[in-house]
Amino acid sequence: MSKFSLKIAGILLTGLLMAPVLAVENTIALRPDAPDSYQVQADDTLWGIAERFLRAPWQWPQVWKGNPELSDPNLIYPGDTVVLGRDADGLPSLSVQRAELRVVKLSPRVRAEHIENPIPEIPLNIIHQFLTRPYVVEPGELEDAPYVVNAGKSHIIGGPGQKIYIRDNGRRLRDQRYFVLRPGKLYRDSVSNAVIGQEAIYVGEVETVRRGDPATAVVLQSEIELKVGDRLKPASEEQVITRFFPSAPEDPIDCAVINNLSGLSKMGRYDVVAIDCGEDQGVVPGDVLTIDQRGDTIYDPVWFDRDAPERRIQTRHRWLDEYEQPQSYSRVERWVFPDENSRLELPDEPVGTLMVFRTFDQVSFALIMQSTDAISLLDRARSPDR
Repeated sequence: MSKFSLKIAGILLTGLLMAPVLAVENTIALRPDAPDSYQVQADDTLWGIAERFLRAPWQWPQVWKGNPELSDPNLIYPGDTVVLGRDADGLPSLSVQRAELRVVKLSPRVRAEHIENPIPEIPLNIIHQFLTRPYVVEPGELEDAPYVVNAGKSHIIGGPGQKIYIRDNGRRLRDQRYFVLRPGKLYRDSVSNAVIGQEAIYVGEVETVRRGDPATAVVLQSEIELKVGDRLKPASEEQVITRFFPSAPEDPIDCAVINNLSGLSKMGRYDVVAIDCGEDQGVVPGDVLTIDQRGDTIYDPVWFDRDAPERRIQTRHRWLDEYEQPQSYSRVERWVFPDENSRLELPDEPVGTLMVFRTFDQVSFALIMQSTDAISLLDRARSPDR
């Protein structure tokens, strides 16, 4: 894990575990096979540990009981032991017993410290690239933005220090640093099909060295090759969310999975997805949603209209042309058309859990934390049952 991820992990866990124990909104359900205790391993996550004890791991903050006698009970380290108990009201509680600390001599003082870093709440190395870069823009926002028009004499665009030329006939280049973005797919509402945002693929970052039309810029870094037509957007100093408080949304949320940022149609645990609801719908980072697999539409093969039993099976015959028929007999192909009155919608079934970590106006990014079956585009994402 990178130093960036580890640093964010420590801050994130501190914020999460120092949160006051909230009123229990949902019934805290223990797993039937929950252990009495668990020793933390180096590759654990806070969510993964909670999964060993709770049916709904995101309820961790509601059952966490810090040990006040410890200097910092709010960070969990490899070697610590998480203990299952009951509080004064008989409700489940989880506490930590510290592992033995390493003694470090710093003359003239002696202190004890942990050898390893605290474990993260979720796999931060998966989401850290999505925390700051502008992956969703308003529809049409990039159309009038300055764009890469030429790479000089280089055949491959994107090497650090390479000079490129920017078309800026609107004289919009007033900042020094810019993100280079490539317009991607349009995000659409799963119900109305209205455009609610546009994917902005992060290409790299440049620094302007001469204004004008064309303007001149130097490539600072790139993740993929820059192309003519890539757009420029001022490099934002957006504040990174460093604390997540997993909880059910305050208001009912009902939306759908509209994109898998890895590009696959089927999704599972630890895939990053986009959902078609955001700040406008009251979604905030840390919101936990249940993922429902959409129920299939079937035709009941047993049902028939008792007032018109002849409609139970409707057939259509097609006589094959003479040259298609075997010489010995005439052949008939039959199709069965079920009665529309036998149409049946099967119910949606829960297949996973996701946690929102970044929000835009009408779109949010989330990490799938649990999945019991393949998750597909347009599967439902809703508030957990209370």
